[in-house]
Amino acid sequence: MELVATVGLDKESWGQVTGLINHGTWDRVVLIKNKLALDFPVPEGVDALFIDTTQPLLEIKKYLVEKLKPLLSEFDACVSIASGTGKEHMALISALLAIPTGIRLVAFTKNGVEFVN
Repeated sequence: MELVATVGLDKESWGQVTGLINHGTWDRVVLIKNKLALDFPVPEGVDALFIDTTQPLLEIKKYLVEKLKPLLSEFDACVSIASGTGKEHMALISALLAIPTGIRLVAFTKNGVEFVN
């Protein structure tokens, strides 16, 4: 299964993303990273797509469809929107549905990786 997660400027949520990366069993991990979130290190073997959130929502979506489509091979992707903004989340979800791929929301909890839908 593949994990797609947004990484925004909200550093307090980065632990959620790191926990998912480190404790899940993923075939591929793709981070959608705000260009300004430079402090968040991209782990080795993780694909990172950098988005410019000053762009219009539909431009970000178009970019994500183009970049994500060749990276995703499953019928659905595990998605974390624990970090980032509503604009980033809308662009990602809209892009995934346009590819098309299903979405399984995941979270890292005290019990490990859990599906929330």
